Amino acid sequence: MSENLPITSLIAIISVVTAIGILGYLSWKTLITANLFQKGINLFKEKDYTGAETAFRQVIAINSTNDVVRLLLGDLLNHQGKTQEAKELFTDVINRSPKNADAYLRLANILLIENNQQEAIENLQTSKALFQKQRQPQKAQTIDKILKDIGNR
Repeated sequence: MSENLPITSLIAIISVVTAIGILGYLSWKTLITANLFQKGINLFKEKDYTGAETAFRQVIAINSTNDVVRLLLGDLLNHQGKTQEAKELFTDVINRSPKNADAYLRLANILLIENNQQEAIENLQTSKALFQKQRQPQKAQTIDKILKDIGNR
């Protein structure tokens, strides 16, 4: 029985070292992502859109599941007149997270600019319903006002 003790201890040490290594890597990745995200926000505020776009794309490359950054990048691209690319990002977020009300709202905004009212209305209605389900009545009311304004045109 004492022969198994060193092997058991070795396995335990390897397990602990592996777990610490994984946690260290994940912490580093999170720190890098957070720094790049903040850099992108700051560059956007400074109107350095090219720099902000680069930072946001780096965040997405590190963390491909970050929908908030995808939405911000879409806003940035839309602001630069790259509406097709922005639409693709918003649609991608919708496909990945069909309950993301903000993605439907942002897509609807572009569709309204493109005079695609019917599709914009459908996206606004979906966004409104999602905001209601998520217990965000103020956002749902704002969208309802937008829908009424569109209907009055």
